[in-house]
Amino acid sequence: MGKDCCDMRGMLSFLIMFILSKKEMHGQEIAVELEKRKGGRPSPGTLYPALKSLKDVGYIREKKEGKTIIYTLTDDGTRVLKIAKHRFCRTFIGVY
Repeated sequence: MGKDCCDMRGMLSFLIMFILSKKEMHGQEIAVELEKRKGGRPSPGTLYPALKSLKDVGYIREKKEGKTIIYTLTDDGTRVLKIAKHRFCRTFIGVY
């Protein structure tokens, strides 16, 4: 990340949940979407622990399709994301 870009690591869980609210995806698809939004692809050592944390708290679930793990947002995840989006908008509206 260059000097002219802010660090968005604190937004990772929010962004993952937002991306999964659009459609279910496997890890590489999530990484590609994050790269589009953040300007850099997260390493597996960043992405997969975040996915595990979200799974552990019940906000996402995973299902295996062959060797691929597909991640989806749970009902709890959808509820929490809605609250987070409202807080995000309240905090950042008018920044740009």
